[in-house]
Amino acid sequence: MSATEPTMTRAPFLERMMRIDRRVIFILIGVALIFPLFFDITQKLPVSREVQMAADALEAVPDGALVLYSMDYDPPSAPELQPMAVTALKVGLRKKWRMVIIGLWPQGPQQANLALRSALADEEFKDVRLTEGVDYVNLGFQSGNEAVIQKMGSDIPSTFPRDYRGIPVGEIPIMRGIKNLGNFDFVVNVSSGYPGTREWVQFGVDRFGVRMISASTAVQTTEMFPYVGRQLAGLVGGMRGAAEFEQITSTPGRALKFMVGQSVAHVVVILFIVIGNVAYFATRKSRRDK
Repeated sequence: MSATEPTMTRAPFLERMMRIDRRVIFILIGVALIFPLFFDITQKLPVSREVQMAADALEAVPDGALVLYSMDYDPPSAPELQPMAVTALKVGLRKKWRMVIIGLWPQGPQQANLALRSALADEEFKDVRLTEGVDYVNLGFQSGNEAVIQKMGSDIPSTFPRDYRGIPVGEIPIMRGIKNLGNFDFVVNVSSGYPGTREWVQFGVDRFGVRMISASTAVQTTEMFPYVGRQLAGLVGGMRGAAEFEQITSTPGRALKFMVGQSVAHVVVILFIVIGNVAYFATRKSRRDK
């Protein structure tokens, strides 16, 4: 071997692995996350107790029930929460619930409309024809945070005097006879923070006795665990929870696909950790000799 040959070409494979450019690792992880999205691949996941409870609670709600969906999130949280909202709405469509949608976050009602459109695009519901105002209604956003929930406990028509389209609630068929939270059979809360699940527990559950499940971002899920089995009938947390929720309700969607990408990316990270450690210990003696 020539003395002028670049050091890199003389280096053994493991030494080269020790000096691999971190940008290569970032690119490989990006490819691992994106590549599975182009294929119809899903993976079987063990379902957590909290998600199982949420699915069981929804299954126990009778067909044709009146269900309130509080969509308390915005687009930055949509990658995690939108699949949960879509799944919860698909369950509602399957059970022919009368669905009333509100938002304690300004963008919540728009996210709900997008989620409902995605749910209706599913092959299972291609023949479903919903009439707005009869089968469902989007009452839109109302400011006031937890005060909105408190007011809904006594008088919903004055809390949401008009729906998302500007139609007075008194002229909306599905709203006839609805006075307060006690008229709802169940509540589904999709929550990204404040106001959200914690406020629904404090005012909707503890004060007015509504039954509800929460679908939360991963970062706030740990704060919700103490409520599970008490104030919350179930909890769906983070992307993993969303994928389990799709699996157990037999409504496969984006979360299950995203989990495949996450799993492949984790495998890539673990491989580089193993290679890095093997290379470090295998080349330690030669580095000492230098």
